[in-house]
Amino acid sequence: MPVLSFDEWKQYLEKYPDAHLLQTAEWGALKSSFGWNVVRIVQDREIGAQILFRELPLGFTIAYIPKPFFKSQMTGGSDQFWGEVDLVCRQKKAIFLKLELDSGDDPVELSGTGFIRSPHNIQPPRTLIVDLTGSEDDILARMKQKCRYNIRLAQKKKVTVRSWDDLEGFYAMMQITGERDGFGVHSLLYYRQVYELFQPDGLADILVAEYEHNPLAALMVIARGKRSWYIYGASNNQERNRMPTYLLQWEAMRWARSRGCSQYDLWGIPDEDEVTLEAQFMERSDGLWGVYRFKRGFGGKIRRDAQSRDRVYMPWLYRIYLLVLGRRRG
Repeated sequence: MPVLSFDEWKQYLEKYPDAHLLQTAEWGALKSSFGWNVVRIVQDREIGAQILFRELPLGFTIAYIPKPFFKSQMTGGSDQFWGEVDLVCRQKKAIFLKLELDSGDDPVELSGTGFIRSPHNIQPPRTLIVDLTGSEDDILARMKQKCRYNIRLAQKKKVTVRSWDDLEGFYAMMQITGERDGFGVHSLLYYRQVYELFQPDGLADILVAEYEHNPLAALMVIARGKRSWYIYGASNNQERNRMPTYLLQWEAMRWARSRGCSQYDLWGIPDEDEVTLEAQFMERSDGLWGVYRFKRGFGGKIRRDAQSRDRVYMPWLYRIYLLVLGRRRG
């Protein structure tokens, strides 16, 4: 079974234009710069996966396949493929392999394959997907009334949005947002790597909302096939009454539409059902609740991907992993 290089994997993915962002060669290259090893394997040019390996002490690793892009990978007919995956994982001394599907379907096809339901997801399993089909008026009509009002208010208050290549400025804004809202921020090098990997091919851009040439908010958006993703966003503490973040998101959606996208993924909301989300979003601000209060206004539909599955190679070390994970969460 061939192991593909960066360029070979990019070529392979050309026949899968809607493969998830996390399966792209560019994402693999990004993670390889920050503590992960990447192995890309295919079987008969039909079944493939980009596997990430996180190094642990004593030479052990954790293997991770994020968002594989076609179901034939998981059927009984791909026993040879999974056998090759197992071989690579054992060579890398993986304690277990984590699989996170790019689907909300219950993965019954994993029954009998050695995968077990995992208590831990790496990516937020629940998100909001904004439908970008129809006219711009159609998209706006699907939003909450207050959100439409804030977009138009920002325009009325002379907020403008443009493409931005000031990575230092973007990083400084991310630091302000992280401190204000209490979440972790990557390094400047990380954001620069994302931009330099995706932007040259027109797959990504940084957009900035300004008032009188003063940056107020910015985000990074990535597009591939029919889908686009809002992955990083920030704002400073200036002119917030002008609602720059609302206009910024709207312009990111327009940017995605101009590249043929029909979906805009707002990437991550609390892992609760819609009834709970709507009942509690005004009173909770922990975790992803604050961002849900903002994101819900854009009229997206809630989607939950299937719970992650683990394929265990070293049961006793896996039990230790679960114990440590439980203590950290406790």
